[in-house]
Amino acid sequence: MTVIDAKGLIMGRLASVVAKRLLAGEEISIVNADKVIISGSKATTLNAYKTTMAIGTREFGPYFPRRPERILKRTVRGMLPYKRARGKDAMSRIKVYVGIPLEFKSAELTTITEANMNRLSSNKYVELGEVSRRLGSKF
Repeated sequence: MTVIDAKGLIMGRLASVVAKRLLAGEEISIVNADKVIISGSKATTLNAYKTTMAIGTREFGPYFPRRPERILKRTVRGMLPYKRARGKDAMSRIKVYVGIPLEFKSAELTTITEANMNRLSSNKYVELGEVSRRLGSKF
């Protein structure tokens, strides 16, 4: 099992690398999901997430999560063929956590260099935890 520390990593790049690894059969746990970076201005990002959430409700339509670990897992799901058996198997091999759980305190944490925050061309970004709090999550 690979344990990835998501602190300071760009969410889209992290999700694409993780999706490829999941399809290859690797089991992955992602910790510090609330410290993932979303590139772009804060106002634009918050507006986009609020618009997405307003589309559906719990009873009808697409349900979009508020908690940071569920948002990150949903982002990875969007890069997988999740309606097919191959994608369902891949989704069963991912675990996402806010913070670092006790079982991973002594584990070796890896990072993904392709998704490092240093690759941003501007200083406009927002953390997923802050977006989640603005959407109404209490984590």
